[in-house]
Amino acid sequence: MTGRHERRIVVLRNGPYVVYGGVPLRRKRKIISADGDSVTWQTSEPIPTEEIYALCRCGRSSAKPFCDGTHAEIGFDGTEAAPMRPYAELQHVHDGVDVSAQRVGELCVHAAFCVGRTRPIAKMLADTDDSDIRSDVMSRIDHCPSGSYSYALHRGGDTVEVDLPQAISVLEEENGQASALWVSGRVPVHRSDSRPQETRNRVTLCRCGHSANKPLCDGTHRKIGFRETGEAVTDSSSTLD
Repeated sequence: MTGRHERRIVVLRNGPYVVYGGVPLRRKRKIISADGDSVTWQTSEPIPTEEIYALCRCGRSSAKPFCDGTHAEIGFDGTEAAPMRPYAELQHVHDGVDVSAQRVGELCVHAAFCVGRTRPIAKMLADTDDSDIRSDVMSRIDHCPSGSYSYALHRGGDTVEVDLPQAISVLEEENGQASALWVSGRVPVHRSDSRPQETRNRVTLCRCGHSANKPLCDGTHRKIGFRETGEAVTDSSSTLD
């Protein structure tokens, strides 16, 4: 908690995300290898905010990442469709040696950390008796912004979560395209009907306005070539695979 307001994010009906409690806001840029492999995130300096601020959800604000009221002018439809069932009920579990990977496909934003240069995590698990491969699997899952992937040391064990600060990160793809809002550190998110989304260590919120899984991101920003400035451009190299 900071100041007078408990830290939380409230989704306004067909409007922006209103952030309470001075949740730190910063930018993160995805770093990729020479082979095109997603490697890590680079964090930049914090973006100055007030204790309460509004972030664009329609994708059309001229003051991104902040809201400038454009949603009202364009008649933005921000209908929320994300599943309300908890992660534990939706997850599919895949076992390796001394690691059990858990995944909820509905949360995937296609950041591609789970897809290695040669093999995806699902296939790497067969070789996790090799500690280097097991460590690589864990590291890739730790970098998943949406928490679509998580892991335990054995099936049914406690989920191992990377230690993340309470913050909102404005994500940027390696090619300069804009991405989701990454909410970390278990900051609560309340839908416009006051129902809370499940509070998790990692959540990604849509800011292009086109996700079919609002308020959560579903990776559509890559398909439409969403950018913070100028018109969206379709990048044929950006797929949702």
